[in-house]
Amino acid sequence: MSPVTAWRPAVAGISEVLHARYVDHAYPMHTHDAWALLIVDAGAITYDLDKSGNHHGAIETAVTLLPPGVAHDGRSATPHGFRKRVLYLEPSVLDPALAGAAVDMPTLRDASLRDRVSALHAALAHPGDAFEAESRLAFVGERLRWHLRRRPPPGGGEAIGGLAAAFRELLDARTVTGVTLAHAAVVLHAHPTHLVRAFRRAYGLPPHAYLTGRRVDLARTLLLDGMRPAEAATAAGFYDQSHLTRHFRRFLATPPATYSRSIRSRVVSSRGV
Repeated sequence: MSPVTAWRPAVAGISEVLHARYVDHAYPMHTHDAWALLIVDAGAITYDLDKSGNHHGAIETAVTLLPPGVAHDGRSATPHGFRKRVLYLEPSVLDPALAGAAVDMPTLRDASLRDRVSALHAALAHPGDAFEAESRLAFVGERLRWHLRRRPPPGGGEAIGGLAAAFRELLDARTVTGVTLAHAAVVLHAHPTHLVRAFRRAYGLPPHAYLTGRRVDLARTLLLDGMRPAEAATAAGFYDQSHLTRHFRRFLATPPATYSRSIRSRVVSSRGV
């Protein structure tokens, strides 16, 4: 089995996702065109960054951010190797002008940020969860900018007015076709992270979760109408039947195929009475 898994997600701002498990591999000095956002899931990594010869470490409890165009290497800090997950971020997420700040402070000891990066990886593992991944990426990028610009997080008092309601109307109108967070921000004239915050405060859940719930409800209606699960998945806006099954089971504790069979068996039973 290959120690590396990599893919390019359908999420603007991320050029590559890489998951790797190494024992004795050592990276030579190299650079990237993109920002490398790294979390370690097991073990620890030591590396040198820039020509200054400064030694750094990437550990499980922190987030490591390596800027584009800056040379670095990497090797395991222990004989047992390490396991890591990396996102390569484009300039639309982080301005390359912030590279100097990242050289000075590549290790970010921020448990909330690490949790957000991990959750973003989980969303990126499923192609059908691109809207969730886009929302999570917006907040990861925002928090990285807070660190690099050394500014405190904004307060929680942004006025939401009718913004959340307008966003909900947009999601309701695009339940099947979907909408990107970037497009919603343009349509509603609001920053992506402000959109998500406003929606969560107004309705108690993030917009991607609301849209998923709407799609599950639509799929249930289609199944009740006699549509097959694979067809209902596509008709309700899911990526495929497995995507529907994963979320349908979360909501109803049963897969859509079983739900569909229970409908048919009840119909047959009632006809036989």
